[in-house]
Parts: sequence; structure tokens; C-alpha cells
Amino acid sequence: MSFQFKELARSVAADGQITPEELLALRRLGWGDGQITREEAEAIVEINHALSETSGEWVDFFVEALGEFVLNGTEPRGMCDEAEAQWLMSALDQDGRLESMAELELLVRIVEKSRNVPPSLKNYALKQIEAAVLTGTGPTRCGGELSDQHITGAECRLMRRIIFASGGHGPAAVTRYDAEMLFRVKGETLGANNSPEWKQLFVDGVANYLKGFTLANAQLEHAVMKDLEAFIADSEASVGRFMARMAREMPQVRNHVGKVFGHKRADWGYTEREAEGNIVTNAETEWLEKMINADGEVDELEKALLKRLEEDLA
Repeated sequence: MSFQFKELARSVAADGQITPEELLALRRLGWGDGQITREEAEAIVEINHALSETSGEWVDFFVEALGEFVLNGTEPRGMCDEAEAQWLMSALDQDGRLESMAELELLVRIVEKSRNVPPSLKNYALKQIEAAVLTGTGPTRCGGELSDQHITGAECRLMRRIIFASGGHGPAAVTRYDAEMLFRVKGETLGANNSPEWKQLFVDGVANYLKGFTLANAQLEHAVMKDLEAFIADSEASVGRFMARMAREMPQVRNHVGKVFGHKRADWGYTEREAEGNIVTNAETEWLEKMINADGEVDELEKALLKRLEEDLA
């Protein structure tokens, strides 16, 4: 971090305000060498905590700069590993919660843009939205505007972006964690003045979990991707040597290779019909019955979910 960037960041954090000229200077200094460093990222977080008001221009810069550091600060680019996720959550977290929409938008954007993120980061982002819905306070409620338990349109859209993001469990793959979060929120907001988008999100999310199909290793791990990119950079490596090495050392890559070339492995453990997402397994059926029977009644949203499943499986 340059001396000029450090001094400017310190000055902005001290008075709690940032002018358009100061923001432009931070942009120029931050990207002067083509990248955002760890020290610069930490200084930007401190500024965000200190600002009494944030403009749209600041939010854009904050999300862009921190996203660049997390996703492209180390190889492989475009990915977020567990260490990076833990640093980000620690840097943003204020007594167990986020303080601003800028911070929440940053988390959502990273989950959306990353080729892979740890479940801890995706789940942390969802917890922030769930907490705002259930407490009536938080970054989605104007930073602290009290209100009854209900779900706003903005919260529905944020949940949808996180749940169906390609950087999570798999492209557009909803996990059991996601589905159970949707059930929890539904249970706490029944009969509330919820956004019209909520019913569609609940049905889409839970139905996707029940009918969707994902491989357990749908996302390549950080270390595996790093090895793959190192191989690609090695112009002298032969395709035959690559295939032999991948098959020998990296089972999850072997699975992907087999899929690409059309070879069905006997131990994949799924049928073509399951791969098309047309089967709800016995375990999933038992899970759904447990979730619906938790309060002793079938509510409007659960009826809509059952209707969707009946229509899709007919």
C-alpha cells in the first residue's frame, strides 16, 4: 500500500465522510499497480465502517475493490478459498452481523461471480438476510429501521441470487441448508405482509432442492483448480500424460473427464432419469414430510410446493 493511499484512507476514516475527489483518488491509487493488496483491502473496510453515509458511488467502489482482492488476489483467479472467506467474514462482521447493504452486496456479488466459494461464506450471507427478516433490523432494513417480521422484495431477490448462484454448491443447485432456511423463514412469517415474490422463491427453492441433481464434487476444489491451471500453463505437457496424471491423482477430475467423454462410471451411483432431475428419493420424501408436519398443518406455501412437485412429476 502506497504512503498516499494510507494517508488518504486514514483521513477519510477519521472524519467519517468521503468526497467524490477523495473517492477518485482512492480508485487511482488502489489500482495504480493493477491490483488491490491486503493492506489496501483492510483500509477500505475500515473506511466503510467509519462512513456516516454511503453513496452509490462508494458502494460500487467498495464492492469492486474488495471483490477484486478476494477473487483475484491469489491464484487461481476467480475463486475464493476457505482462508479468504474467513478473512472476509472477520473483516466485515460487527458483533455477529453486517452493518450495511454495501457489505451484504459484496458477499452476494462474490458468491455470484466466483467459480467456487466455500459453503461457510454462502451460508453466512444467507444468515444475514434471515436475521434481518426475523428481527426487523439489519442491512436490508435501512441499516436499523424497526419493522415487523416480514419478507421484502429486496430480501427475496438477494436470497434468490445467493441460493441459485453458480459459485455455491453447483450451478443453480439448491442445498438442504438453503431449503431448510426457506422453511424456517416461512414458519416465522406466515400471514405477514410479505412480498409477492416470496411464494415463488419458496416454491422454486425447495422444489429445486428436491428435484435437482448435482454431483457431490460438482465444484472443483481450490487446490485441484490450481493444479489444473499449472498444467495448462506447461506447454510441454502432453495430453496423454495429463490424462494419466488426472486419472491417477484426482478422482473428482476423473469423474468430470469421464462425463465429458461420455463414459459412465459404475460407481457414480445415479441413473439417467435421476440426472435429469425427475426423481424425488425416499430420503427426500421423508425430509419433506418432516418439514411439512413440523407445525401440524399444511399452509398455503406448502400446498403450492406440493402442487408444483405433483405437476412436475406427473
